[in-house]
Amino acid sequence: MTATEERAPVAGGFPAGFVWGVATSAYQIEGAVDADGRGPSIWDAFCRVPGATAAGESGDPACDHYRRWPEDVELLAGLGVGAYRLSVAWPRILPEGGGRPERRGLDFYRRLVDALRERGVTPFVTLYHWDLPQALEERGGWRVRDTAERFADYAAVVHEALEGVPYWTTLNEPYCSAVTGYAEGRHAPGAREGHGALAAAHHLLVGHGLAVARLRERARPGERIGVTLNMSPAVPASPSAEDAAAARRMDLMVNRQFTEPLLGGAYPGDMAEVYGEISDFSFRHDGDLAVISEPLDFLGVNYYYPIHAAAAPYAQPDPALRSAFDIGVRTVAPDGPPVTGLGWRIEPDGLRDTLTGLAARFPRLPPVFVTENGYGDDGGLDDTGRVAYLSAHLAATRAALDDGVDVRGYFCWSLLDNFEWARGYAARFGLVHVDYATQARTPKASYRWYRDVIAGRA
Repeated sequence: MTATEERAPVAGGFPAGFVWGVATSAYQIEGAVDADGRGPSIWDAFCRVPGATAAGESGDPACDHYRRWPEDVELLAGLGVGAYRLSVAWPRILPEGGGRPERRGLDFYRRLVDALRERGVTPFVTLYHWDLPQALEERGGWRVRDTAERFADYAAVVHEALEGVPYWTTLNEPYCSAVTGYAEGRHAPGAREGHGALAAAHHLLVGHGLAVARLRERARPGERIGVTLNMSPAVPASPSAEDAAAARRMDLMVNRQFTEPLLGGAYPGDMAEVYGEISDFSFRHDGDLAVISEPLDFLGVNYYYPIHAAAAPYAQPDPALRSAFDIGVRTVAPDGPPVTGLGWRIEPDGLRDTLTGLAARFPRLPPVFVTENGYGDDGGLDDTGRVAYLSAHLAATRAALDDGVDVRGYFCWSLLDNFEWARGYAARFGLVHVDYATQARTPKASYRWYRDVIAGRA
């Protein structure tokens, strides 16, 4: 038993007003990719590439949430959550990335937000969860500054249309958008670039800052604006100096190239050391850091597991051909920790370390929400593994609160089984099972357990 598991039971000890929620994203659940004027996204294009996703699967029909959303709102109400973290599909609102908004797309989200509020569920709206309009990708995507400016325009359109949303998140996991999508090639748009991927990371942050400014200009009373980062502690695989340096490089790539400019107003000093051979950073402009580091009202943290890093040769010896994902590191699986059904190591203390580490490094850290945390498996209804995983990570969240971190809420990923990106439909994270052939929803054991936790009965 870890130190985290010896803390207070998960049913008690959370402060009054602590937010209990669940999360989803548009492309993973909505389906209806051709409905009501929606334009194609980079994920629609990526899923058509042979071998890009498991079994060639795509986000259509996903969970058909675009048509079945009233049923899903009732599942939220039955769960007893106080909040629901959803994302808006940019190509459903601005099919070409800009121009005249598509009224039917905006009306869909208006109806959803109104229904949530009627059922006592607070909407947390994420503006970008990876579904860039394909039209913008064809003009350079996140590699170019224009996309950041178009994102700010889009944020203003959605904000004007949706009233009654107290929490606005600009970006979900810019690491995955920039590195997994533009450097590793495992996610849309499937690129393997060096300079281009670093430019994408920078322009995502610039787009965030521009959107924050636009939202603040139009803010209604009580609205809060933040961003969500996926974070994984980078742990050396051995005591060697080489592995310690490898873990430092991994920490830069995954965590610090986003946290430092957002929360500290500066890029990490070792960016040039790690990436200087593949980029001249000419995409950075004077004044960008001031835009990026506009103060936040909250920070979202997505956590699943730590990364155990070991030194390794570069996959591409020629820096001119090297991607930003190729940093001379390999990940290793340590002995001991159990794994999820997807083989991900279960180390809940990593969540506590992430939260306390942020608070130690950034004295002015805004309030934090754990905006994603979940367990992937094959979708069985008696999902005791998920219950154990969530229980341990709630205990880790409670431990971070004991350590003085201002954690305001916890969102389980996810309400529904859904399209798990390149993994397709085999990987299931939902509290609710979805039969994709019939779209029937069946609550799992974890749904009932989480309902009891929220009600204080677990």
